[in-house]
Amino acid sequence: MASIGISRVLAGAALSLAALLVAHPLKGQTNPADSYPNKPIRVIVPFAAGGGNDIFARLVGQRLGELLGQTMVIENRPAAGGRVAAEFVANQPGDGYTLFVGASGVMSISAAVYPKLPYHPTKSFVPLSMIADYPLIMVSQINIEPKTVAELVAYAKANPDKSNYGTTSPAFTISTELLKLKTGMPGVAIPLKSSAEMMLCVIQQQCLISIADGPPTIPQVKDGKVRALAVTGAQRSPELPDVPSMAEAGYPEVNTKLWSGFFAPASTPPSIARKLETALQQAIRDPEVSAKLRGMAVNPGGSSSDEFRKMIDADIENYVAVVKAANLKFEQ
Repeated sequence: MASIGISRVLAGAALSLAALLVAHPLKGQTNPADSYPNKPIRVIVPFAAGGGNDIFARLVGQRLGELLGQTMVIENRPAAGGRVAAEFVANQPGDGYTLFVGASGVMSISAAVYPKLPYHPTKSFVPLSMIADYPLIMVSQINIEPKTVAELVAYAKANPDKSNYGTTSPAFTISTELLKLKTGMPGVAIPLKSSAEMMLCVIQQQCLISIADGPPTIPQVKDGKVRALAVTGAQRSPELPDVPSMAEAGYPEVNTKLWSGFFAPASTPPSIARKLETALQQAIRDPEVSAKLRGMAVNPGGSSSDEFRKMIDADIENYVAVVKAANLKFEQ
């Protein structure tokens, strides 16, 4: 019994010493962050160029590279709604040279809807900082008569063969399926690779509607190529002040707010993760970057890693409840 007690004491002492060495390395020991970064950093974007996450990655990535003194190489890997790219990054070496711009659709929503997802947003990754959160915008073809959500719903019911919608991930699918659930509107999903393609699908009259993020959508609305019917949530977008919120349109349950953020593989050393977290907060809060983000109808982030992690875990719980309530099924 005495030997067991001694073993426990020694084990506890060893753990305490290990923790102390991590926090205060011995003289002569190298801190991985001291020489980081000394080569270009890859930023994996799980969607095609031109979409919201791609725009975020390039905007914030440029400032991040300036702060770190290295080139940020943006690499687009669109496939399976972004899940292939997320799995790829989760399995990369945790050396700080492969980062991921993950959207809520790829991360928290996928974790809620796919029971066999090969990665987990807060276990396979270090959430570094949120870039921004934002509502979605529902747009329809410009050449059809409906000018409100209610009129569009009636039009879709009368023309079910024309009631297709574009989507690139479960995030957009859930928003549209919630609208269908609450209104009885028909609609068949057309899977696409980016939000830009979602807009093109509506412009070319192959999709009746798309519910998409602001950066690629607002320019098409302002150019008169698509008609904005509503903004998800309770408030209007400052960039589209004449477009009602879903709550104003009579559908308060369609209240999806999405986000994007930077992630690193879970094996990334804490010192490198902290260096990236600090630099990202500076990049996102930079006045010029923040102004450009607001100009795309998003709310700039710059959260701490811990705040971002807690938000994602809460997000997953909320989406699990939505999926169950709506009885939504997704094929992985």
